[in-house]
Amino acid sequence: MNEILIAALLYVIACLGLVLYQQKQTAKLRTKIEALTTLVKESDRQREAVKRELQELRSGTIGVGRRMLELEKRVIKQDARIDESNQQDPQARLYSRAMKMVDLGAGVEELVRECELPKAEAELLLRLHGKS
Repeated sequence: MNEILIAALLYVIACLGLVLYQQKQTAKLRTKIEALTTLVKESDRQREAVKRELQELRSGTIGVGRRMLELEKRVIKQDARIDESNQQDPQARLYSRAMKMVDLGAGVEELVRECELPKAEAELLLRLHGKS
């Protein structure tokens, strides 16, 4: 009977040891879970902050794009006005044609002949607009 009592006592001690070991492991796991929960919350806060910043950047980009379109429309209108002005002014048309000829590789003599420019003006146009 003593042997049964000793065996039962050893069994109870072993069970208590296992319970204590399990409690330590559970405490360690709780600590790790709390740390991970804190990390997840911080990560969520950072993700939301980045999301807000990205939305602000998108809004800003859209605004810049709209302004660029407005500016492009203005430039197109101004180009049209300049072209219209050049068409109305025969002297401007003459120089516009001469600059186009320079872009195409015309020389001084060709400018003098085709555009009826003085030689000095033809040379000046070539120097200013010519491809060196």
